[in-house]
Amino acid sequence: MKLLNRLALCCFALLVTSTPLLAQQSRPRRGADLSIPEVAKKDLICFALYTVHDNTLKLTAQLYPLSDSDPKTVRLEIESDGKWTEVARTTVIEPGWTAPFRVDNWDDTKSYKYRVAHGSEAFYQGTVRKNPVDKDEIVVAGFTGNSIQPAHGGDISRQDLIDNVNRVDADVLFFSGDQVYDHNRHYAAWLKFGRDFGDIIKDRPTICLPDDHDVGQPNLWGESGKISTLSGAADGGYAKPGVYVKEVERAQTSHLPDPVDPHKIGQGIGVYFTNLNWGGIDFAILEDRKFKTGPAGRVPKQGPRPDHIRNPDYDPASVDVDGAILLGERQLKFIDQWAQDWSDAKMKVALSQTIFCGGAHIHGTANGRLHADMDSNGWPQSGRNRALAELRKAFAFHYAGDQHLATIFHHGIDEHRDAIWSFCVPSIANLYLRWWEPLEPGENREPGAPDYTGDHLDGFANKVTNYAAANPEEKPAGNLLNTRAAGFGIVRFNTQSREITMECWPRNVDVTDPAAEQYPGWPRTISQFDNYNPPSWGKLGEMTFNIENPVVQLIDANSKEVLYTVRVAGKTFTPAAPKGKSFIVKVGKDAPTAMIVNGVKVGGKPMTVTID
Repeated sequence: MKLLNRLALCCFALLVTSTPLLAQQSRPRRGADLSIPEVAKKDLICFALYTVHDNTLKLTAQLYPLSDSDPKTVRLEIESDGKWTEVARTTVIEPGWTAPFRVDNWDDTKSYKYRVAHGSEAFYQGTVRKNPVDKDEIVVAGFTGNSIQPAHGGDISRQDLIDNVNRVDADVLFFSGDQVYDHNRHYAAWLKFGRDFGDIIKDRPTICLPDDHDVGQPNLWGESGKISTLSGAADGGYAKPGVYVKEVERAQTSHLPDPVDPHKIGQGIGVYFTNLNWGGIDFAILEDRKFKTGPAGRVPKQGPRPDHIRNPDYDPASVDVDGAILLGERQLKFIDQWAQDWSDAKMKVALSQTIFCGGAHIHGTANGRLHADMDSNGWPQSGRNRALAELRKAFAFHYAGDQHLATIFHHGIDEHRDAIWSFCVPSIANLYLRWWEPLEPGENREPGAPDYTGDHLDGFANKVTNYAAANPEEKPAGNLLNTRAAGFGIVRFNTQSREITMECWPRNVDVTDPAAEQYPGWPRTISQFDNYNPPSWGKLGEMTFNIENPVVQLIDANSKEVLYTVRVAGKTFTPAAPKGKSFIVKVGKDAPTAMIVNGVKVGGKPMTVTID
């Protein structure tokens, strides 16, 4: 077969209809509405993503299609004393044209200019930043829902997002899902994503979490790699072949730190749940949907769709069925271990595709009330509660997306506000709108706050307290992409004061302009310790330490259950604890190694703690 010429290569757009066709994607095809632009050899590298964790650099370069005559080896070089030195080389992986690099023993105390090199003509340059452990404030910019939808109005410029990331000089970029909306040609759309965001991605650690649209389906209940057989995939599993899913995850996640439990799931699909420690913030990177079971055939149907509950009189307990999984045992085990490990960490943050509740009442159109949506992390309720119970043990803040609606919730399990806070960022662009609009005003609202705030039960009877919702105007959504209720999020983590400030910005504003306004309800600042401070708890006696910022662990003296582990701020700490129980307190420099007291109760006397 004659070599395809460069023009054909650069017009590639894959149309996947079967596994045999999928296997041919190393031979680019012409596409109808999302083609690859013609590029010269010097431009064969589209963009690059990286993270640095535990002195290991992982960087994935994304290439345009190569011809059979092009070299398949790519080099990674860093600049030192004005010269470029090769530190790694790799072979391009087909399908998907990715070049993953790994450099161990990376010195993260310095910033380095890097370049990805292909042959003698193609170079792509960026900066691997030094670990910002000397900064008091770590800024994480969050995005979700990067739809371009050519059939619904075409592309919307991302330049305002690029400009604002540079204005705040974000330390970390977080793309929580739906980076790509083309259900058949992830590769072509992924290149478009890279052309839009590459200028900010190349110089910052970037976290991408593939969600349902990224892997080519409208909703996703991954069910450990099962093959879905229903339209809409509500029976659980993947609609696309496993080889397609693996290509997507290789492109979007191969630069993340190594998975903590790398065992594959069905169809040979890998996992990427792990943690990233950067700037004194320990991020747990979770996979909301990979292990989650589908509702079809498991729960009583309450509407035309198996995942949508239209009956407001249904019994929420009826859908919390045995065997329904959310995060799964492997991820719960990881969170338990992560919550107790505070090495080089001052604060803990959970990153995932979406929040642990039904975060919207109205879907799609202004009159589209939906009582409950099983595509949310409010279902299954038992799985939701187990996830929150583990995360609060680390006082973890939750940063997520997916809902097409920005919200702030304080979650509850046994009582309102006894678990973690979450911030769901708005979509970059909107076609499918949502509203948080409960039928009854919330209880315990702040003075002057809107009726939709306060204590509520979501559609699954989960306890939630809303503090903000960027609801769009109540008019039909239309059928064109727009920036209505769209935008992005910024979270500022102050590792000294342990304050967390959430910002929610609309599109096309300058966030440094004093006249620019955020969505109503933002900004909002909470304490790290608000992520586990139930209203019914009391306080133990104040503890004074001989060292700064020790790690403190609280254990139930009878059950020996670890209630929480946290690195405290400064030399004093007054632990919160349930009333009427006895506790063991352990303390250490970086781990809770020494038991300092046994049998302490709420209302105890102050104590001085000496740590060797």
